Amino acid sequence: MINTPLLQNLALPIIGSPLFIASSPQLVVEQCKAGIVGAFPALNARPADQLDVWLRQIKGELAAHKAANPGAKVAPFAVNQIVHQSNDRLQHDIEVCLKHQVPVWITSLRAPPKELLDAVHSYGGIVLSDVISIRHAKKALEAGVDGLILVAAGAGGHAGALSPFALLGEVRTFYDGIVVLAGAITKGEHVLAAQAMGADLAYMGTRWLTTLEANTSDAYKQAIVESTAADVIYTNLFTGVHGNYLRKGIVNAGLDPENLPVSDPSKMNFGGSAAAKAWKDIWGVGQGVGLIHKIGTVAEAAAQLQAEYAAARSRIAALP
Repeated sequence: MINTPLLQNLALPIIGSPLFIASSPQLVVEQCKAGIVGAFPALNARPADQLDVWLRQIKGELAAHKAANPGAKVAPFAVNQIVHQSNDRLQHDIEVCLKHQVPVWITSLRAPPKELLDAVHSYGGIVLSDVISIRHAKKALEAGVDGLILVAAGAGGHAGALSPFALLGEVRTFYDGIVVLAGAITKGEHVLAAQAMGADLAYMGTRWLTTLEANTSDAYKQAIVESTAADVIYTNLFTGVHGNYLRKGIVNAGLDPENLPVSDPSKMNFGGSAAAKAWKDIWGVGQGVGLIHKIGTVAEAAAQLQAEYAAARSRIAALP
């Protein structure tokens, strides 16, 4: 269960997933103002010195909003760090985030080192770790993380292959701390379902890609609105790690989505800008893409999620 004040005062039990390229300061700020944890990958701030600029902007705008709206539920923000040897920016980005005392850290691909955990805990921050398997979950817990993000089948971008029922169910047999569930969570009723299964929070990414605040092209937004789950391709070609991507973006890149080569995982590269440019038009999405039908603001999307969540709670309460 959630035992940190950082995550107790949310309007909805949702963390907005850090989205490659798409997560911008504006998106993060609007999510937090809606009472949802907004997150972005540190690598989205390019060049590296922009990370300091982004963090100042996010902190400044949220502080101003809180001052102007006393009593409003304003969520903390989070920064995602790729803990992988190919990320040549990792040390720089860690130092900048520690300087700004980022409240929530999300680590991916490997468990965070003890030195990082100690530094974050020294000012009251928390570290959540992305995992796709029981083995990864246990390694992260052994490292001392404050919570797990279970990236189950159907999640956008890098995703596991396990059913959320299996992954969450097994994790709850040995861990009673903070658990966040990812995997095609797109609507308010999905958030309630995640809680019913034993998760504390839902991890939602694809839903925000069609918001006006997201750094996504009009073509990307429109492709999502026009697509269904059948248009989602699971491949490790683009980063060396398996993930879900939109068929149309793959076709636009001149590739055959039905005959993609298999990438060599040992050649994963998350640090350089060349990789980002090479695949900037490869569009990550989750399998819930077929439930997104319009383009609008974060505030509008959050209001719809609130209504869906409340309606789902009423339906459950009315069951015999």
